[in-house]
Amino acid sequence: MSDNPSTRFHVNGAEQTVSAEPDTPLLYILRNDLGLKGAKFGCGLGQCGACTVLLDGHAVNACDTPLWAVEGKSVTTIEGLSAEGALDGLQQAFVDEQAVQCGYCIPGMIMSATALLRREPQATGEQVRAALERNLCRCGTHARILRAIERAIHEGAGRTA
Repeated sequence: MSDNPSTRFHVNGAEQTVSAEPDTPLLYILRNDLGLKGAKFGCGLGQCGACTVLLDGHAVNACDTPLWAVEGKSVTTIEGLSAEGALDGLQQAFVDEQAVQCGYCIPGMIMSATALLRREPQATGEQVRAALERNLCRCGTHARILRAIERAIHEGAGRTA
């Protein structure tokens, strides 16, 4: 039995209880304890967005979100967007627009865009760019990423999320 305190929270709709130091980054818990590999370790400083998840519907960097901050809250990862193996509308738009090159940044990009589209289903291009400001892509697929999000907006993906 661990001497670490237990933290209870929901991940992708399922209640989880983990025992870890309260300052443990949420990213480590998701990847190492819960086996959810979608959020990536990029910079570890909250500056690249590769680890973006939703915390009570808001985009946060899991690498610098301590475990204590998720107590009693709801976390959604990229794995939690698809239902019964089917991609959600935004994920499908990324596929359709071939917005994925290496794919390392894409889960974070999709999660940031999901948070925006849930708030603003008819987001403007300016709002999309602002929402993705903290997500970096080294492959240079930004134009395709923006097209994918625009496609999802036109297809109503934000309204059904």
